[in-house]
Amino acid sequence: MKLILDAHGLMVFLEKEPGYEKIESLFTSAVEKDDYLLITSVNLGEVFYIILRECGEEKAQEVEEIVQNLPLEVIDADWNLTREAAKLKAFKKMSYADCFAAALAIMHMGELITGDPEFKAVENQIKILWINSI
Repeated sequence: MKLILDAHGLMVFLEKEPGYEKIESLFTSAVEKDDYLLITSVNLGEVFYIILRECGEEKAQEVEEIVQNLPLEVIDADWNLTREAAKLKAFKKMSYADCFAAALAIMHMGELITGDPEFKAVENQIKILWINSI
């Protein structure tokens, strides 16, 4: 089963917040299996703008380098992914960016790694690995 990471999960890992060990072990396992976790370009952009806004350009570039060395495959938002995200947004109370992560999980029949309670809106549609208790 493909693992999908949302912006919240990546931020937990980068900032070593509670639950980061779980994500770290998933990255370690991915390296050992020569596999990748998936993240959408939209969700990665969300991480980038948060770091840029809160910490500045230098830290954002540093984080970009760190991310490039993680076992992550960045999936660009093509029309199929965008359409699936839009369908979710039309009927679920979620941020548009979160809809992209959920849509990717739907399209890949994968498991979404998150701690963001917004995803409770789709937990009957996708498998979710909760980083921490909600």
